[in-house]
Amino acid sequence: MQTLKTAKTGDTLRVTKITGEGAVKRRIMDMGITKGVEIFVRKVAPLGDPVEVTVRGYELSLRRADAEIIEVENA
Repeated sequence: MQTLKTAKTGDTLRVTKITGEGAVKRRIMDMGITKGVEIFVRKVAPLGDPVEVTVRGYELSLRRADAEIIEVENA
């Protein structure tokens, strides 16, 4: 199981599962991150927080805790 938290800059990944519960999961899904969507990792901050990604044509910054509940695979 690989999560978005462990992704490197330049990776293109596909979401396989969002493991969060309740409001956190809903917020991530409202941002356009759903099962099957491709994510391009633009930047990862030196300490790992935040992770900047491109999803559905727009740029998004995610906290490390949010990135940890998004399971991904290589696209």
